[in-house]
Amino acid sequence: MAKAQTTHETETVSFPDFTKAPDFAKMQAEFGKWFGDYAKAFNGKTGMVDFDAIFAAQRKNFETLTAANQVAFEGVKAVAQRQAEIARKAVEEFSKVAKEFAEPASAEEKLVKQAEIAKAGFEQVVANIREITDLVQKSNTEVAGLIQGRVAAQLDEVKAAITKVAKK
Repeated sequence: MAKAQTTHETETVSFPDFTKAPDFAKMQAEFGKWFGDYAKAFNGKTGMVDFDAIFAAQRKNFETLTAANQVAFEGVKAVAQRQAEIARKAVEEFSKVAKEFAEPASAEEKLVKQAEIAKAGFEQVVANIREITDLVQKSNTEVAGLIQGRVAAQLDEVKAAITKVAKK
């Protein structure tokens, strides 16, 4: 009896390179080529769909999204850097406090010192939380402003396109 031979071919999968911006001009040309006659389907009228305007709007949307992502990334980076600075300072303060507690003193003096340090530490934690919250809020406000501006512009573009088609 003959043995069946099996061959295993490996398929190479390539993923898109998301680090490079897409070539909108090329995409627009291909889209126009593939769907160029689409507008003619509307009762023989031409120009019902302005593909150039659609691609221009999408390009602006992508640029706004990219800018918003950059602002958000910079915000996260600023928060992380500040948290690292806070942690470094906390370690330095802990070392200083540990040396102070190693010095001879009465139990009452050490308790008073502990209370002072606890109060100062709590106040510093609250200040740090406020600072980090302000950094996050600033970044979020910038991102929301970018997106809000683009949405408003997009609505104006849609209104203009509808008005243009209605006049034909």
